Order: sequence, then C-alpha cells, then structure tokens
Amino acid sequence: MTGVPYLSSRLQGFGTTVFAEMSALAVATGSVNLGQGFPDYPGPPEVLEVARAAIGTAADQYPPGPGIPELRAAIANHHQRFTGLGYDPADEVLVTAGATEALTAALLALLDPGDEVVLFEPMYDSYAAAVAMAGGVVRPVPLRPPADGHGRWSFDRADLAAAVTPRTTLLLLNTPHNPTGKVFTAEELATLASLAVAHDLLVLTDEVYEHLVFDGARHVSLATLPGMRDRTLVVGSAGKTFNVTGWKVGWICGPAALVSAVRTAKQFLTYVNGGPFQPAVAAGLTLPDAYFARAAEDLQYRRDVLVRGLAEAGLPVISPEATYFATVDVRPVRPDGDGLAFCRSLPQRAGVVAIPTVVFYSAGNAALGRHLVRFAFCKSDAVLAEAVERLAGMSGKESA
Repeated sequence: MTGVPYLSSRLQGFGTTVFAEMSALAVATGSVNLGQGFPDYPGPPEVLEVARAAIGTAADQYPPGPGIPELRAAIANHHQRFTGLGYDPADEVLVTAGATEALTAALLALLDPGDEVVLFEPMYDSYAAAVAMAGGVVRPVPLRPPADGHGRWSFDRADLAAAVTPRTTLLLLNTPHNPTGKVFTAEELATLASLAVAHDLLVLTDEVYEHLVFDGARHVSLATLPGMRDRTLVVGSAGKTFNVTGWKVGWICGPAALVSAVRTAKQFLTYVNGGPFQPAVAAGLTLPDAYFARAAEDLQYRRDVLVRGLAEAGLPVISPEATYFATVDVRPVRPDGDGLAFCRSLPQRAGVVAIPTVVFYSAGNAALGRHLVRFAFCKSDAVLAEAVERLAGMSGKESA
C-alpha cells in the first residue's frame, strides 16, 4: 500500500501487510492457517507455572528498565553456556519487548539519516521498516535458492562486496534465517566477519531461532568470531524457544557502550514490559540442555510431516535447516510463477493459507522471490495432519 494520508514519507510503502490479508482469508474460508509463524501448542510447564505464580504479585508492576536482575543474569549465563560469550548482566544485557523492539531500538540508536545497512533478503518484514524509521537506507544482498531445490541458499560474494559503500554503517544478519530456514555456514560467517572488520562496520545479529536447528546443523553466533564481539549486538527472544510468542520478551547483548546506546532509544519506546513473564523466561533459560535438544527434534518432526505433504501435492520444497518455515516453488502447479496469486487462490482451492515470499524482498529484487511461497510448520499434529490432507486433494495445474 502506498500514498497513505498523513503517513510520514519514511513509511510510505509500509501499509497493511499481506499477513493481515491472508489471516482474514483463513477466517473467511475456514482454512488451515500456515501463514503466520506462531505455535498453536503450549510451552514447557516449568516456564508457564512460574508466570502464573507471578501474576498477582509485585511482578505485575514496572520491572527495572533494563529488565529484572534474575532475567539478565539468566540471559548472560545462557550465552555463556551455548556460545561461550561472556556478558556482564549489569551493563551488557538489555531486556526488550520482543526481538522486534530490540532490533528497532538498535537501529534507531545507531543510525543517522542516510546511513546504509547491508542485509540479506528475503528478509523479516520489520527490518526495512525499522531502517526507514531510523532514516537509514537498506542495501539488500539476495540469498539465492539452490537451482535444483536441493542444497543451501547462498549469496554471491560479489553482490555482498558491491552492497558496501562509504555510507555503510551496519551489517544486519539473521541466522538461522527467516523466511528461508538457512543456517549460515562457518565459511559464510568468516566472510561476513572479515567484511565487518575491513569496513569497520557495526553488526546487529538476529538469532531468535538459535535453538531450532535440524539435521545436525549448528548455529554459530557471528559475535564469537575473532574481532567481532566488540562490534556486535546479539538479539534473542523467548517467544520461539519456549512457544510463547505473545509474551514479547526479548533481549539484546553486546559491549556496554553499544547496549547503552540501544537502551537510550528503548526507554522511549515501551520503557518496560512483561513483568510477570520475565521471571518465567529466566526459569526457561536455566532448563537443561535436553530441553533445547528436544524442542529442535520436535520441530524437525513437524517439518518433515509438512515437507512430505507438500511434496506429495506437487510442490517442490527447499527443506529448511532451521526455523518454523518451509519454502516451495509454485511453478509446477502455477505455470506463471505468481506466488501471490497462488496464495490468494489456495484457500478456495485447498483450504490452506500460506505467505508469498515476494513480500520479504525489496522492490528491486522482487522478481527473485515471485515464484516462492512460505509455509509454517510450527503447528499441532492435528493441524498439520489436516493441512496435509487438504493439500493432497489439490491436483492439476492452476490456470495462469
């Protein structure tokens, strides 16, 4: 949507999202909604019970601005346990209203008008809007799907080098990556670290899917590479790890000077949030390693159920290495490769809702994702079974 009355020029083009359209279609048609990425099954009782117990206590009131001390300590200990990075809970950890606020506050704090941000696309849809709100400029680098549908998404190093200009201030990385499900390799991370050091870039890395990796893939934080800790802010979230996306409890960790800058911006956004949920998230972060391994195994099982169903419906799948999402190429059933039209017709055709991947691209690269569609598999057994059954009934090609 463009030309919205009264909307700042910075945000023209960021109108109502396709998520709202597809969710409305799901309700209107009684479709199974595999569009938005949130689980429909509860999180661990060890976490939920702490939140229930906290409601009706002093935790209902404003928590400290940076987050309650026990949560900041738990975040720091969690990082030490899983990444080997040590962060001081006092001034290197900041609790936020979800990862989206952490990312937005960081961009507002660190960018001046005209500063450029290098990032990969398809991209999580808030990135471009947050950069625009900060007065920055997006410099996208395309991730390209494997040519035969098998293998990894990858980027051209020449594209990456060309995206960096004298105005480039920051590299924004999302790994594991939404929407592709890509886990950046050690070689790719080394390339990015070398680029950041060579151009003296700040780095903002979104790692909310850090534990949801499959098939032996391993998530590595870019902040752990040589020369990176002191220039990198790492964003995490409880929502994806503990199936509590509505709690909106996230965090950002990094060197004290950078975290202080982010806190300056953050305090004028939500100020604080999630009082009763903060001790619950702290409890979750102290769960044993087995919990995090089981969460990944469970989601991998759900991925496999949906991937098989999509393949049997004639939709080639680029099987993800991580996250909640699987990407399909619609051209075998939609000859013109129009993913948006495919998604608009899928509720009537099969009773299932998905999201066209084209919405995760900048205008200049939209053609790269036109034929791709994203399905979420973070759903209950019953919902996935129903979706697979409905997709199996889809036969033949759509007319273009």
